[in-house]
Amino acid sequence: MFQSRTSALEMGAESEVSFSSDLDGTEVRIGIIRTRWNDEDVTRLVDGAKKALTECKVTDENIFETEVPGAFELPYAAKLLAMSGTVDAVICAGVLVKGDTMHFEYISDAVSKGIMNVGMSTNVPCIFGVLTCLTDDQVKARSTGDSNHGYDWGKTAVEMALLRGQAMGVGGKMSGMGFGMSAPLKPGLSDPMPPADEEKKKRVGF
Repeated sequence: MFQSRTSALEMGAESEVSFSSDLDGTEVRIGIIRTRWNDEDVTRLVDGAKKALTECKVTDENIFETEVPGAFELPYAAKLLAMSGTVDAVICAGVLVKGDTMHFEYISDAVSKGIMNVGMSTNVPCIFGVLTCLTDDQVKARSTGDSNHGYDWGKTAVEMALLRGQAMGVGGKMSGMGFGMSAPLKPGLSDPMPPADEEKKKRVGF
């Protein structure tokens, strides 16, 4: 028997990601870059991300939020924020909905690759928080209630920030193998630019 359209929509919106119950983001600094395009939907997603950050003990003063016009601008803004050296992870939040032209495909491809490249080039985790949906119903199903994907993005940001800290030898228990090695990794050309002074180290964001 075929599923109803509604039940299939709800199933597709459900998250299949599981997270540790003891993620501790007390010392983690998170940047959120969101689009103004599709403002209402993106706001719900960002609220979901902030709920997850709060559950992970990320303090309000360690959350920096800014906005850009649309999804295409997310990678550039994410790179600037990552290079500022003031955040441990960046969440890029936006919504793209398929229209009548190829615009959707071009933007989705460029944005996903751009956000991934920022993380790889700066060593700062950049979370792909952009819904790429075919209909407005799909957007709503993935940005409301228990299926709000923003919540998962918040958890992912904390987990990846902690993983980065372990790999770079920042905090946590040091071990002889793997992440959290006996000596911190030396910064390379791809690492974020260090803050210019001690005052800049204390703030979060641009």
